[in-house]
Amino acid sequence: MTIESVGIVGAGTMGNGIAQAVAVAGLKAVIIDVTDDALEKGLATLKRSLERLVVKGKLDAGARDAALMRIVTSTDYELLAGADIVIEAATENVELKTRILKQIEVAVRPETIIASNTSSISITELATTLADSSRFIGMHFFNPVPMMPLVEVILGLQTSAQVAEDVRELALRLEKMPIAVKNSPGFVVNRILVPMINEAFFALAEGVASAEEIDAGMKLGANHPIGPLALADLIGLDVCLSILDVFLKDFGDSKYRASTLLREMVAAGRHGRKSGQGVYQYPR
Repeated sequence: MTIESVGIVGAGTMGNGIAQAVAVAGLKAVIIDVTDDALEKGLATLKRSLERLVVKGKLDAGARDAALMRIVTSTDYELLAGADIVIEAATENVELKTRILKQIEVAVRPETIIASNTSSISITELATTLADSSRFIGMHFFNPVPMMPLVEVILGLQTSAQVAEDVRELALRLEKMPIAVKNSPGFVVNRILVPMINEAFFALAEGVASAEEIDAGMKLGANHPIGPLALADLIGLDVCLSILDVFLKDFGDSKYRASTLLREMVAAGRHGRKSGQGVYQYPR
């Protein structure tokens, strides 16, 4: 299949980022969300992101305008009928994703590929939601999507080889680097990354060092471009906690137990950059 139209369900950070990458690559993007307000916020974020690229000289104004013309937003799933692939980009919650996937399946054609941008939930498990599980696959982008080149392509037990190849080709068209990953909690990157972030929260809670010193230590001593606590703020502390809870449940290993400090900060609404405060503060 040659993919020319991409549906994205979810206009949040990941959804509008995926839509931007799709539109800039010359493909049609249809963004679906539950409210017009969510769609307006997502589109506004996308426009600001494109404008930054223009200011930096990485995109010309004509290309920006052309990309925006390729984007359609709606609360109506019926607009997904013409999509060649639909990517679910909702919050890391099995029940929510299951409900969305069922709505997608009703709206799309039998040959349409259905993908999830999940960062930790089993693709094999989510695939059982669909009548035809062979067309389901994981397509895990990284935040911020327009800048990050990696896409994890995750095959469930039921995923067909042709679907996997079509999705790999799509990733390349979006100028991303796809890596093939077996279905396993956290896949590759988050399985390694999120426990490291969690350990940084344990060190912070124990007073081993300040947040600034922990981040400086990993940047200067391990050559990381950003410290683990600042990265947690970027990812979203709530997202990190959700991933750890999935690891703990699916692996049954206490080494994935989330730091009490991380759990407390999420409970307090300190989710990171998107809420204005996490480990660090982010003035609006």
